[in-house]
Amino acid sequence: MSTEVVCELISADCLVDRVRALKQAGWRLVQISATRLPEAVELTYSFDRDRRLANLRLLALSGGPGIPSISGVYWCALMYENEIHDLFGVVIEGMAVDFKGNFYKTAIKHPFASVKPPAAVKPAAAKAAPPSPVPVTA
Repeated sequence: MSTEVVCELISADCLVDRVRALKQAGWRLVQISATRLPEAVELTYSFDRDRRLANLRLLALSGGPGIPSISGVYWCALMYENEIHDLFGVVIEGMAVDFKGNFYKTAIKHPFASVKPPAAVKPAAAKAAPPSPVPVTA
């Protein structure tokens, strides 16, 4: 058996309409992923039906307008959307439940929002453990 995979590049303004059409046609949401690019975050929405995979792909430009939420169509999308907001800094507008940046607690706010790797932090010097007692044999 083979699996058909399709990827459609779309703009953010038609996202909700395309997602709604897929749901009405019997497709299920599989995942939403985010990939950091130099000037944007690439979002891929994946849907499955009858061993076929359909992907909608769009760019969330840094400093650009927010991306509309699809949680009104697929309730479970709110988990992906809050994660993408917290880790990549993408503004998702109209989420069914918005954790307001508190879905993940990370040491760095939006750790994947930059293409620069975070600076390494040197661990604190460990205290030397007291020496183990040496067994005495008689």
